[in-house]
Amino acid sequence: MEAHFQIAIHLLKVACPFNLHCFAFVRDWEDGLPKCKNLASVPKLHVTVAPYLEFKNALNSTKAQQHNHIFTLVSISISLCLSKTRIKAMVSKVKRLPIKSIKDVRNNRRWRRKTPIKNVVAASSAVITCIHRRITKLFSKLARLSSTHKKTSYKILKKTASDFLSEQEQDAIRRTLVFDSDDSPLLPPSLSHRRTVFLDLDETLVHSKASPPPERFDFVVRPVIDGEPMDFYVLKRPGVDEFLESLARKFEVVVFTAALKEYASMVLDRLDKNRFISHRLYRDSCRNVDGKLVKDLSEMGRDLKRVVIVDDNPNSYANQPENAIPIRSFVDDLWDRELWKLRSFFDGSECYDDMRDAVKHYVTMQQC
Repeated sequence: MEAHFQIAIHLLKVACPFNLHCFAFVRDWEDGLPKCKNLASVPKLHVTVAPYLEFKNALNSTKAQQHNHIFTLVSISISLCLSKTRIKAMVSKVKRLPIKSIKDVRNNRRWRRKTPIKNVVAASSAVITCIHRRITKLFSKLARLSSTHKKTSYKILKKTASDFLSEQEQDAIRRTLVFDSDDSPLLPPSLSHRRTVFLDLDETLVHSKASPPPERFDFVVRPVIDGEPMDFYVLKRPGVDEFLESLARKFEVVVFTAALKEYASMVLDRLDKNRFISHRLYRDSCRNVDGKLVKDLSEMGRDLKRVVIVDDNPNSYANQPENAIPIRSFVDDLWDRELWKLRSFFDGSECYDDMRDAVKHYVTMQQC
């Protein structure tokens, strides 16, 4: 009988190395009988207490009944031995968890102890606290903005009594704010203090000829005029590329031509690949005076003291001849040197406050 008890207790110790609901089976052979001790310090594992109850029944039963109880105790111990691997796996998983501080454990326990109602109340109180904090910041900012001690970088103007203005005066004020009216300048306001040079296109910078093609030409443009495509063979004046580049360094360059936009825009796209020309004006910007196309410089929005026009047609600058430099018409002369003369003139015109004085001096020197 004692050997059976030893086997049963050994199996229990192997199968259950931890406490079974705070009970551990310890063999104590005082007076030849085993008994149980309570080890509260042993870690808790929620396992059935059937082995303890069966062990107790085996001690209190008769010899005839002890065999059955011991057999039951041994079978239960064997079943616990079979689940030993699973229990060790659970214990290893518990041991692998990261070590937390006592404060974190207490906080987690407190949170677990809360009921769902308490969790909802805690979450809502946190949201209310956050909203309260944000509202407080908002009102503090509004208070700073509305304070009289803050200096403003602007001045609030008083309202003008527009009722005292006549209807005509109000219309005049409104008319100055409209840029597409008849009195508005043809060019936008200049953003620099450079002087302005107006250049003619045909027979001044280039010469173009329709089909058939001439012997010499630099490029061909094919505009559509009145619904019909046309071919124009363009020959550049000698030195035109260097002239435009040199002029654009110091002056605002504007091409003002009496040609149609459909044709002239394509020529300028090929001629001015480096974009030295600031603005382009076409036939629709000219004034028709007695059947002649006149380029009126007073409509450009520029000071006439700072303006020069270069054109081969005297009718073009009839309204401002004192601002004009006449140039010989170019057709196909490859030895033409007119643009080199103009380069020397514009390089030496900086000493004049009024460009009309410089033009007068240049024209006089050319006539001599």
